[in-house]
This record gives sequence, C-alpha cells and structure tokens, in this order.
Amino acid sequence: MEIRRIFDLLPNYLEKYADQPVALAGKKDGEWRTYSIQEYIDLTNKLSYALIELGIEPGDKVAFILSNRPEWNIIDMAVSQIGAINVPIYPTISQEDYHFILNDSEAKLVFLDGLAVMNKVTNVLPDIPGLKHVYTMVDREKYPYFDQLLDFGSEHPHQEELERRKAAVQYTDCMTLIYTSGTTGTPKGVMLSHSNVINQILGVDHIILCKPGSIAFSFLPACHAYERLLIYTYQYKGMAIYYAESLATLADNIKELRPSMMCCVPRVLERFYDGIIASGKKMEGLSKMIFFWAVDLAEHYRIDDDERSWWYNLKLRIADKLVYSKIREKIGADRFERIVSGAAALHERIAAFFSAIKMPIYEGYGLTETSPVIAVSDIGPHQREVGCVGPPLKGVEVKISEEGEIICRGHNVMLGYYKSPELTAEVIDKDGWFHTGDMGRFNEHGLLMITGRIKSLFKTSGGKYINPDIIETKFCASKWIEQIVVVGENQKFAGALIIPSFTELKNWCVTQNIKYTTPEDIIQNPEVLKLMAKEVQELNKGLGETEKIKKHVLLADEWTVGNGLITPTLKVRRRAITNKYKDVIEKMFNEN
Repeated sequence: MEIRRIFDLLPNYLEKYADQPVALAGKKDGEWRTYSIQEYIDLTNKLSYALIELGIEPGDKVAFILSNRPEWNIIDMAVSQIGAINVPIYPTISQEDYHFILNDSEAKLVFLDGLAVMNKVTNVLPDIPGLKHVYTMVDREKYPYFDQLLDFGSEHPHQEELERRKAAVQYTDCMTLIYTSGTTGTPKGVMLSHSNVINQILGVDHIILCKPGSIAFSFLPACHAYERLLIYTYQYKGMAIYYAESLATLADNIKELRPSMMCCVPRVLERFYDGIIASGKKMEGLSKMIFFWAVDLAEHYRIDDDERSWWYNLKLRIADKLVYSKIREKIGADRFERIVSGAAALHERIAAFFSAIKMPIYEGYGLTETSPVIAVSDIGPHQREVGCVGPPLKGVEVKISEEGEIICRGHNVMLGYYKSPELTAEVIDKDGWFHTGDMGRFNEHGLLMITGRIKSLFKTSGGKYINPDIIETKFCASKWIEQIVVVGENQKFAGALIIPSFTELKNWCVTQNIKYTTPEDIIQNPEVLKLMAKEVQELNKGLGETEKIKKHVLLADEWTVGNGLITPTLKVRRRAITNKYKDVIEKMFNEN
C-alpha cells in the first residue's frame, strides 16, 4: 500500500508482516513486554477514541514527555491519525523549558513519564492555562493514567469518526512540532509534515538491509529526530523494536538481545571501544600481542575493496578468526548489520575499527529542521568513507555557499518555526535554501564532510581562526578525556576546559599506587597533572600551531542535560559553559 501519512505505517506493517510476532517491546519488572502489530493497532485506535471523546480536534497539540517505551509509539500514532499534532518533549530538560514549550505549543493534553517530570510539570501547571488534561503513564495517585485512558477509549468507540479524520489528513499537513534543544537561546518549535518524514523513510529504506523480524535496538531519546526517523523506518521494514531499559543497562541489553541494528552517538561507540581495549590490556603474552596487532590492523581499515590490498585482506581474515569474532560474541554484536552514528563527529579511528570488526558504521548528518537527514552513508563503491557523512539523500539538493556553509533544499526542509516567521526567514532564504550553520565540503567522490560549526569559530588576538569542533573531536577520542571545550577567543592561543575520565583515572591510580579519594582531589595530584599534560601534548601532534592547546584546566564537574551544560543530543552549550567558568578561563589565560 502507499504510505502517505505516518500512521499508514501501521496497516502497511499488518499487510506485509502480519506473521511477525513482535512489533514493539519494552522491559517491565525485568521481563520483556512485547506487542504484536495487531495489538499495537488496537491500542492505538483505543487511544484515538479516547482523545476524540476528550475533545481533541484536528490541529490541536498533544505533548508527551516520555522515556523510550512502546507507549511512545502508540501515543505518536494515535495523535497523528486523528489529525492532531504531536509534541514530543525530552524528559531531561528544565522546569523552565517545560513551562515555555507547553505554553508556546498551546498543548491541550500532556502525557508524563516519571516522578521528576510530573513534579516539574505540576509546579508550572498554574501558568499554563491552555493545558486541559494531564495523564501519567502509571498510577501516581495524582492524575488519571494511561491505562484508564485506554479503558475510556474502549467505552467510547468512535470508529466512523476516526476513519473520517484519517481520510481528512493530508500528505502536506503538519504532523509534529519538535522543539530544538538548541546550544543557545530559547527552544524553537520545528514544524514537520507527513511528507517531510515519509520522504525520509523512503530515502533511507534501501540502506537498511535487515530482514523483517530482525531486532532493532533503540536507546537514544525517541524525540531525537534521527532516532525517531529510524524508529519509523524499522516499522516500515517490519522489524521488531526493542527499547533499552536505561543507559546503565545498555551493554547488558545488547548482550541479551543480539540486535541487528541500532542508532547511536559517537560517545557510546567510544565507550565500547575503550571497554574492548581495556579487556585487551588484561591479557598476557602472545594473546595480548595478537590482540593489539588486530586492533592496529582494524584502525587502518579502508571501507572500499579497491583500497585494501590482498595482503591486508588476508591479515583481516586471520584477525577476524582470532580476535574480532570473539569481540563480537562477547559484546553481543555478532548479528549487527548496521550501526548508524549521528549527532556529532565520529573519530576516524573509531569508525574504521568498528567497520573492520564487522560492526559497520553508517554516518549521517542533518538537523531537526531537515527532518532530519541531509546526507547519509550509502551502499556502493565510494558511498561510505571514514570521515564523511555520505552523499546527499535522494531528492535533497546540497551545496556549499561562498562562506563555506552547508545549505540544502528539497522535501526534507521543515514547514518553518512555529509562530516565528521572522526566525524562519533567517534560515530559509527566498530561493528555498535552508542554511544549516555548519561548515563543510565535498570530497572527490561527492561525499559530504563536516568541518565545523560557523558559530563555534573564534579568532585569536593574532587574527587566526580556530575551529574548536575539529580539536574537540580529536581530543574526545582519548580514553583519558570525558568532555572538553576549547576556548581562546581574542586570546594569544587556544586553551581547553577538560573533564577527565575519572573511571580511567581511578584504574590508573591503582596501578601507580596512588590513593584515589575524590575527583576534586585527584585533579590536583602532581602525577595526574603530569599524565594529563603528556596526553594533551600527544593529542596536539598533527594540529596546526595555532590550533594546539597551549594551556588547559582540569575540572571535577560533570556537564549534563540536567545542569543545562549539554543539550539532550549531547552537544555542549558553549555559551553556558564559558559563562559558568568565566573566572577559570580568565585565570588560565592571564597566568604566566
């Protein structure tokens, strides 16, 4: 059947993959609760009936602040098929952001997941007059809850009205309102149509080779535009979507499920890599030598066959038999067909390593405003290369402006920012080109390479421009560095605020007979300071003279979504960080 609206994915799934036992799954009380496609459809319809009975009209906004779970999909589809607009909100943002988004979106109903979220929304509820209904996902004895709403829908079926509303929804209608997390400023509501998202699904479909019934593993927030697109695509492909219990159980869930595909961010892959290397260091003798020979081989992997010699391929087969196959078995990655990495730059060494050990990394690039994909690694010769985010998606025009900015136009460009035509006009020009704010270039094979963020660039007092994104990506590949922000605007040189990996430092202290007390104390230890200075010196190699980190400060803090120093998509909020550490930065640059 033709997919024209996002809820058309459900009858399409039922028609093509009715024999698949699991469409959605999430853990409850330690056990997987699975949903067949028929149960998924039935629950979605019940919820649609309830929303109709409550008076939710086409064009109304329904917000949901949920962690990843099957009910996320049920709510998403139920809202869409009655012609309303869903507003997914991150469950990790501040109370002030909830107040702004719920008011700005004019949401009439909200679903809440978790006690902390419920308390934050309760606190601002008196200042949100348009919000008429609040539902929690479980009974918290304060608001009506999800199962009660399903029962309400069963008691008030509106089959004919539902079918009438579904038929009235147009391909070009606004489907969702996604508020950008934003590294600066007030969140903006991005309006995406059914057409925006459907074209994206069809554009990436051929890249996902997983068979119907294969397990897709999801742990990034479902309201993240990239993860959300893949969740829709998994359904289009007839795959079973299993949601992680939490980030803490990520490794255990992967071992248990042995999935075929997942979407992730570079930091997750870096942590997997660090864990693999740590296990190799525990080996001894010949086994250790073979392990690190295989690691070195993998880090020099080239994706295209014609760029690898027969001798390299022979060594790769030997390494796979002796080392890589055991790594895949140990971490539960023996069935992986694809890993899609997005949201930030992935270090070339990490991308090469995982592709070599048969956990192929497909990098992509885009923004919420572009639904979200602009470019993604593809199948075929020279369509996937380490350090590139792939060719432009079919139907999307991409070019580099005279200023070096990536701009695009096509079916992926948003309808605009909600209630903000002035802001929309700032990013979409009169010819329909969306200005991303990112810098990039094309390689000789037409693959897009991201070189930095225009707003991140700064100039030293000597007039030299520095691109902190490139430096930070390189430094974050170090096992000793958890987070970093490069600073130095109008200064003589570049400096850095560094949060070390305290897990690695703690292990190192044991081997060096250094007493580890607290993060605050350990970053003052002379031996630790020497270790980190040596690491910075090593990482500086290969950078231009003006790019090298001449001074750095170690911090014992943690930059989180909760304290407002990183976005829900794990990007640093530079302005917030530099404001917080203004005195530290000034002292660093003023010291002789």
